[in-house]
Amino acid sequence: MLQNTDAIRHYQKLTDALVDSWERGYRYDDLRQYVDGYLAALRNVNVIEAFQIHRLEEEVVRFLRDPSNFELAQPQVEYDYDYR
Repeated sequence: MLQNTDAIRHYQKLTDALVDSWERGYRYDDLRQYVDGYLAALRNVNVIEAFQIHRLEEEVVRFLRDPSNFELAQPQVEYDYDYR
């Protein structure tokens, strides 16, 4: 579980970008490359501690593996029955 506020912000940005990319047609391999690049950039700029980046990676991989995060919401059809 992430507890550092900076790590949480990066998690939110990263997962939002993953869902957006999925909706634009990118698939798992592309998303995983994006995650790897994002994490590599975090390691290079030393924004957060290395152990926090490792925890962030664990949480993001868990997010990626859950298919419910990438399901499109299906609108509910509302029927108007006219019983006269």
